[in-house]
Formats: sequence, structure tokens, C-alpha cells
Amino acid sequence: MTVSLTDHVFTVPLDHADPSKGLIEVFAREAVDPRRAGDDLPWLVFLQGGPGGKAPRPLAGDGWLGHLLRTHRVLLLDQRGTGRSSPVTAKSLPHPDGPELAAYLSHFRADAIVDDAEHIRRALGVDRWSTLGQSYGGFVTLTYLSKAPDSLSACYVTGGLPGLHADADEVYRRTYRRVAGKLDGYFARHPDDRARLDGLLAFLDRTDVRLPDGDRLTPHRLKFLGMELGTGSGAESLHWLLTEAWVGGELSDEFLYQVMADTSFAGSPLYAVMHESIYSQGAPTNWSAHRLAPDLPLTGEMIYPWMFDEIRALRPFRETAHCLAQMTWSPLYDPERLASNEVPVGAVVYYDDMYVDEGLSAQTAREVANVTTWVTNEWEHDGLRVSGDTVIRKVMGLIQPR
Repeated sequence: MTVSLTDHVFTVPLDHADPSKGLIEVFAREAVDPRRAGDDLPWLVFLQGGPGGKAPRPLAGDGWLGHLLRTHRVLLLDQRGTGRSSPVTAKSLPHPDGPELAAYLSHFRADAIVDDAEHIRRALGVDRWSTLGQSYGGFVTLTYLSKAPDSLSACYVTGGLPGLHADADEVYRRTYRRVAGKLDGYFARHPDDRARLDGLLAFLDRTDVRLPDGDRLTPHRLKFLGMELGTGSGAESLHWLLTEAWVGGELSDEFLYQVMADTSFAGSPLYAVMHESIYSQGAPTNWSAHRLAPDLPLTGEMIYPWMFDEIRALRPFRETAHCLAQMTWSPLYDPERLASNEVPVGAVVYYDDMYVDEGLSAQTAREVANVTTWVTNEWEHDGLRVSGDTVIRKVMGLIQPR
């Protein structure tokens, strides 16, 4: 299916509660079936995973987007700091690394994203719209339901029901166990890969290996490849990478380029910078994933202090990241309001999800009114993207918009 795209740029306050702190731009791309471009269609805003991820750049109206375009006008939102929304990258820092930049980025969590969405909804003259939240977009959805439920006709969540009360420590205790489980399954399927991995880690421990961008490939950077195990094809991709790592007694150029690309954060530095803050329930996270880290041969969706010393795209954020780890945050969810929620919410919970703990998602589904879930082990965390229109059809069929 072809898709008609219209670009929108909105000027919004950095701090919606205090516009005197300055303005930023937020970009969004409107997508519609060209055959229905003139129709009065209901709107749906897509809330991207992350944090720090820009919206998809569609080349066609297929998959989940194609299914939505049958009935909706879709807004693909670049969340603040990403894509074309006043991007925050190593080459476009709005403030020097340290407390000033940390204070600036304190306005880049889910509550500010919801305020941006509300500004945009009003600017477009939309009374109510629906949301589709993928992964972190589901976290933003629960904040939206806490702050502005009257603006929502329905919410769809794919792999992103967060724990309403779990702090960062509880999140990482649970997800580290899930990583360990994924590793058991991976090595059972590919038993020779354990020796391959151990050999690589030992080699990197005694050898100064440089990636194409000049960064050193350290053992703990290689371990970060374990994040791939949370996707449907990640285990096989990792297997092929390990089996083809060596050429003539040296690490191949292809291997080094792939590891660099998979671990560089070049396209999404805010993913690392802001990551632990999304789990804060008020208290500082104090590098939770680092404090609780078990001895695993591969890690998952965890961010560590060493990354801001060793990874080129993250070094400009080193002091900022340490400031954010010590910051006290405001709550993102209103449990009392969510308990009386009237907005229909349809959510897929991936039973084997390595990134978002199924137990916490199930607890949230019980605590938030009007939530209907589909629990499945057929798909991993990337089910929305890789299932064609299967996941989106199922999730949308769970509820009726109000």
C-alpha cells in the first residue's frame, strides 16, 4: 500500500509548567492512505519505544502501519530530543556536559512527551485520539492515562505495560533473571557458542582490539550484544556473528563493524542517557543496573557507567549521566486515577519478554481499570514490527474505542 505523508513541526515549551525556560521544536509525520486523505478519519498517535528513539520512517503503508491506515490517520511522533525534534546528540549538545545539561534533560521524560502530545493534539484541532505505544511507548501511555485521559478514545500497548510501583532495583532484579533464562535457552540451542564466547572474552581481556571508530572493544562491551536475545531473530543473528568472528586468526572486519554498529548508540544516545530514569519512582536510581549486576556472559537492556567512558557517542554525556543517576524524579503514574480509568486499553504482554517483565505487566493490568490483555509466547518484544499485521490486529480487536 502506498502512503501519503505530511510533515509537521510544532514549537513547544521546554518546560510546559514554566515556558520562560525556553522553546524547542517537536516534529511529527502524518500518515494516511492517499485514497482517504480527504476523509474525516480518527487520529492515532504512535508512541515509539526507547527512550530516545525516533519514530519510524515509513517507505510504504505495510505491516502494522498499513493495518492502521485502513481506519485511521496516524501521527508518527519524534519524541523530544530524537530525530528532528530538537535532537540531543554528541554533536548538538544544547548545554555543556554536567549539571546544566542534566537539568535540561530532566524535561525529557514521559510526562513532557505527554505534554507535547497534548500541545500537538490541540494544534491539530483533534478532540480525542487513540495511541499505540510500543515498548517504552507503553510507559508513556500509562503517563498519558494518568495526566490527560479525557483526550484519549483508546490506547493500544505492545510489550510495554510498566510496573506502577516497581523501582529501578526491582525492574533490574527481574530482568537480570530473564537474561539468565534467555542465555540458558541460547546455549542449549547453540552449545558451541559458549566456548566461542568465552574465547572471545578472554582474548579481548588481554588484547587491545580497536573498533573501526577507534573505540576499544572491551569484554563488557562485547557482553552488551546479549541485548539481541530479546528479539525474535536475535539469537540466530548472534550465533552467526560469533561463528564468523575469526578470519585467519584475527577478528574479521565484518565482525568488528557489526559489533560497533550494534553497541555504538550513535543514532540514539538518549537511549543510554535517559534509560534508568524511566524506572525511577522518585528516588535516585544510583546506577541500579551496575549495582545489581550478576556475573553473566552476556547482558541485556542495561546501561552501565563504563559506557560513558568507552563509547564515542556517549562520552560527551559522561558527567550528565552521573548527575541524572543521582537525581530525584517526580512520579510518572497516578495509581489512584488509573484504578478508575475509563479509557479502553488493549495490550499484548509477551510472556517471555526479556525487556519488560511479564509479572510486572500482569500486575499493572490488574491495577488499571479497563485493560484487556493478550498474553502470548508466540512473539518476542519486537512482535509488532516483525509479525506483519498479526499483533496489531489482535491488540486492536481486544477493545472498542469509546
